Amino acid sequence: MQKNPLLNNVKPYLTIFSALIILIIIIADTYFTNELPSHWLPVLWFFLLFAILIVVIQLAHAEKNTRNLGNQLSITKERLGNEIKHRLWAEKTASENKIKSQFIDENFPVMLAYFNTELRCRYHNRIFRRWFGLNPDQIDGHFLTEFSNEEFFSDIQNNIEKILTGKTIHNERVLKSIKGFPYIFTEQYLPHIDNKGKAIGFYTLHTPRAQEKSRTSSKNNKDENKIKLELKQQSIVASTDNDIKLQQNNQPPSSRPSITAARIAQAIDGEEFNLYCQRIIPIKSPNSSSLHYEILIRMHEEENNLMPPGSFLPLVDQFQMMPKLDRWIISHIVQWMSAHPGANSVFHLNLAKDTLKDLAFPDFIQDQLRKTKVAGSNLCFEIEVSDAKNNITDIHIFTQKIHELGCLVSLCSFSDNPESLNLQSKIKVDYLKIDGCIVCNILRDDEDLTKIKTIHQLAQKANVKTIAELVETDDIIAKLQEIGINYAQGFGIAKPHPFNDLDT
Repeated sequence: MQKNPLLNNVKPYLTIFSALIILIIIIADTYFTNELPSHWLPVLWFFLLFAILIVVIQLAHAEKNTRNLGNQLSITKERLGNEIKHRLWAEKTASENKIKSQFIDENFPVMLAYFNTELRCRYHNRIFRRWFGLNPDQIDGHFLTEFSNEEFFSDIQNNIEKILTGKTIHNERVLKSIKGFPYIFTEQYLPHIDNKGKAIGFYTLHTPRAQEKSRTSSKNNKDENKIKLELKQQSIVASTDNDIKLQQNNQPPSSRPSITAARIAQAIDGEEFNLYCQRIIPIKSPNSSSLHYEILIRMHEEENNLMPPGSFLPLVDQFQMMPKLDRWIISHIVQWMSAHPGANSVFHLNLAKDTLKDLAFPDFIQDQLRKTKVAGSNLCFEIEVSDAKNNITDIHIFTQKIHELGCLVSLCSFSDNPESLNLQSKIKVDYLKIDGCIVCNILRDDEDLTKIKTIHQLAQKANVKTIAELVETDDIIAKLQEIGINYAQGFGIAKPHPFNDLDT
């Protein structure tokens, strides 16, 4: 068994070795011995030439094999390189998907869950489990009835047959949190259909009303009116506290959420709200060194339970308590500026529609500024296009008074539609905050990119600065810089943080 490998190793060299021996014999006989018979020399020359021919053939065959092996090696190397690239790409994609999944789980401002046909929970995000105040292992694989209350389960139970037939269900109702504070939610139940057309599960999405900027369908408008009627229907006027209770007619008394106007006033007076701020940065050459922040508000319950910011606001607005809350916010901001005279900051505050109609509100601002000796230019009041278009006269009066105090005005959710353009021509503003729904699509939608450019040209002609909201990536920032937009705001710039952190 050991001879075969040795023979295979020596075999390629036998022909060369034989040729050398024959050549040596011919040379020795020709020049030295001259003893071989004359007829042997032609025979030796024949064998020498034959051996040389075999060597040449072996060399050509070896070269061919070497070339083939080289080609195979190159192909193998290229295939291996591609496999490595695909593996790295797969690992990168998996890592990115994991990060995106984690981002959705941590930050998606909607209660999201997935159930199979047996109503076992197979997925849930952070807000979903925090709504119930449970850990992941208390929800994973459990039946909905095991961890949810009757109030939450009842609507799914009533619609489960429709959902499993492939129908998407939309609804709106009030749900009460574990701490008893009610929130208005838009519910969606989305069936999961397999390739055979059979429902194998469904998704549940509960979106706080404050997260929705547009409601276009007539059904949604009817649902909104229904909720408003339900919220006001059981009003009880008492001289002591003017309690107004929220109720839903189709729910049992034990599950009817209730809150009072006095309770909301108590929450404001008791400072159960916290201020947050989000940085707005100049992306075009800045004309001033001022630091810009948008002021946001959250309730303690939202922070502790990670409810979406602002989801309590529809109820505050329902009781027409927003002017009181806006006064509380402005009072805190002005006090902070008074304590930090060198801060050189501009705070953008979004005003509710009821506040804009409050004729005494500009006087309140004037009084606050006079007492604290704070410059009005430190305050920029943001007005939503949807609020301004419904009461153009009051908005015109309000902005005039605000500008007389030295304060600034920003028109928010601005688009290139006729309503926005009409408002901009009638109201004096200092900033146009471009609708984030347009901004986030400018890299993949030429129409939205054109809208941004149109708004920028309009702002330039009116000598108004532009702010792009919902800016998420560096590529969007670069595109906005190329267009000439003045400021940018969004998670790609800075995340919201507690207002008190500005002290440090």
